Amino acid sequence: MQQVSQFLSDEAATLAFGEAIGRVIAGVPPADVRLHANLIGDLGAGKTTLVRGVLRGLGYAGRVKSPTYPLLETYKAGDLTLAHFDLYRLETPEAFVEAGFEEYFVGPGIRFVEWPDRGGSFLPSPDWCITLNEHPDGGRNVHIEAQTATGANLLGQLSS
Repeated sequence: MQQVSQFLSDEAATLAFGEAIGRVIAGVPPADVRLHANLIGDLGAGKTTLVRGVLRGLGYAGRVKSPTYPLLETYKAGDLTLAHFDLYRLETPEAFVEAGFEEYFVGPGIRFVEWPDRGGSFLPSPDWCITLNEHPDGGRNVHIEAQTATGANLLGQLSS
């Protein structure tokens, strides 16, 4: 499948990369937007910063909070809904279903999931796996791997 890797020198570069993702998504008719991206990275790797950039690229101007404590934050950007999950505090994979989170993966929308392993087999397969790693000289590396045809199509638009 298709892949994109990039070095992000600082927080501003992470936001800008997220904004580029948001602009690609904004170019798709809202009824056709179905993107589920798993975010992989240590605490402080820039996962929420990347999502904040995506929302900016979609035209969202409000505050973007980390969903660490509520586990889920949702945002409306025009006709698009973005659900940002942080499953770090999920006690069991079954709690994903008990919370009703699987309903957010039906139909159009954008879903970013931090700590996806905590959802176990209840979490649907993603379109993208996004990995953020600290770079030894500062900044971070981002790697996006498409897992589906939908993901490959969007990633192709991002890299062109």
